[in-house]
Amino acid sequence: MSQATDAAAAEAMRQRLLDAILAEVPFEGLNARALTAACRSLDLDPVEAEITFPGGVAEVVDYWCGVCDQAVLDAMAGPEISELKVRQRIAFGVRTRLMAAAEHREAVRRALGLLALPQNAVMGTRLLYRTVDAIWWAAGDRSTDWNFYSKRALLAGVYSTTLLFWLDDKSDEFADSWAFLDRRIANVMLIPGRLAKLRDTAERVTKPLAKFWPQKRPVS
Repeated sequence: MSQATDAAAAEAMRQRLLDAILAEVPFEGLNARALTAACRSLDLDPVEAEITFPGGVAEVVDYWCGVCDQAVLDAMAGPEISELKVRQRIAFGVRTRLMAAAEHREAVRRALGLLALPQNAVMGTRLLYRTVDAIWWAAGDRSTDWNFYSKRALLAGVYSTTLLFWLDDKSDEFADSWAFLDRRIANVMLIPGRLAKLRDTAERVTKPLAKFWPQKRPVS
């Protein structure tokens, strides 16, 4: 079996197990029991979960976030996206990212709880960066100066607050969440001009984030 075939088989198993795990979260929580229950539902030996996700639940969350981020990159790859204004591209990216997990909002809630634990703080920061960077990259941002960091820091705030609002949104087709998102983006669009007057300060604030937020294209 070739390496490409092995990689494809491993990826298929990760996706298969992820789907089964997410289905178990409302009943078992986001923990080792969910992984065991998922294997049982697929008639797999529980050791398969350990082989597929050796990092346990944390690795499942990492992988799931990557799948959702890739959904953003795929959805925004079409030429029609380039015709939108920047704020429209960003709004589309955030909506796409949230809707990629809409079927499993309870699992999103549990994942946030997991990432809120002190031992997972670095991981939470890394995953948030990866998401906002994917959205900005898909929106066409190729900045490499201090704007790279300020844009992602601002979007991290917009994305995080919108995510929390969306988790409890009971409106039809999340209409309230999208209205909330549009208001947040409108407010944030006023900030870059103000930051330009404080460029030196912004650079000092954002430079330490470099170890978490590398300037590179998201891995697809």
